[in-house]
Amino acid sequence: MRNHTMVTEFILLGIPETEGLETVLFLLFLSLYLCTLLGNVLILTAIISSSRLHTPMYFFLGNLSAFDLGFSSTTVPKMLLYLSGQSQGISLQGCVSQLFFYHFLGCTEGFLYTVMAYDRFVAICYPLRYMVIMNHKVCFILATGTWIGGCVHAITLTSLTFQLSYCGSNEVGYYFCDIPAILPLACGDTSLAQRVGFTNVGLLSLICFFLILVSYARIGISISKIRSAEGRQRAFSTCSAHITAILCAYGPVIIIYLQPNPSALLGATVQVFNNLVTPMLNPLIYSLRNKDVKSALRNVFPKRVFTQSK
Repeated sequence: MRNHTMVTEFILLGIPETEGLETVLFLLFLSLYLCTLLGNVLILTAIISSSRLHTPMYFFLGNLSAFDLGFSSTTVPKMLLYLSGQSQGISLQGCVSQLFFYHFLGCTEGFLYTVMAYDRFVAICYPLRYMVIMNHKVCFILATGTWIGGCVHAITLTSLTFQLSYCGSNEVGYYFCDIPAILPLACGDTSLAQRVGFTNVGLLSLICFFLILVSYARIGISISKIRSAEGRQRAFSTCSAHITAILCAYGPVIIIYLQPNPSALLGATVQVFNNLVTPMLNPLIYSLRNKDVKSALRNVFPKRVFTQSK
């Protein structure tokens, strides 16, 4: 038996193969992060302030904006700190929290995309019964279910990952604490955690993605039956925006977690896209180009400016 020192702190080595680019990456990621915060805060402000936006679709969009704010804030602030030259260390407790909230918010958002696809399916395929089917109780149950499902998923992965002993190297070859980067540092058998991680993250994403495709296939059939060209264009515009956002969200997850030996640089690039670019694009894809949202924002900010000027 050899004596081992238990790890109490991890060192995040950052994005692979980017030595010397810290200043450029800091400015780029800071700009993207600020755009993410601004866009999603504007969406939440518009939805909360306008009674016209108190509908099932915007209720779920508000949830998505809240998740995007939390999801990007789980990893980006720490990354910006060490890119600016500060400590690259993260405590064991901080690493546990980061991994938990990353998978909690990421999985919940994946479930939410599935629920939003169902919402669009009901709105387009059963327009006359839409408000009856998607009533307040149903929306609340669906939203709560996404939160609970994401929490169970994150608790499972986090407990399996950190019930292992970490007594060797504490250098994480990545820019945040994620399962593929943490498990190689464990002293014990990681096969169970790897299998469960593969099943929970990879296959769960594929199942949700399949359900979304089924919903949009039914939607496509319904759109083809709409006689009005304007009606078809409006329905297609809404669905194309949703599909674009879903591809941006699910593509990185499938690439990272379903590859047996993913490239470190490719994995980091895809994760940055998932953590920064997708949350920034969601407000633009879904709502900021929407006339109702623009009208709600115009009604909010002039009032505040007028009040302050008085």
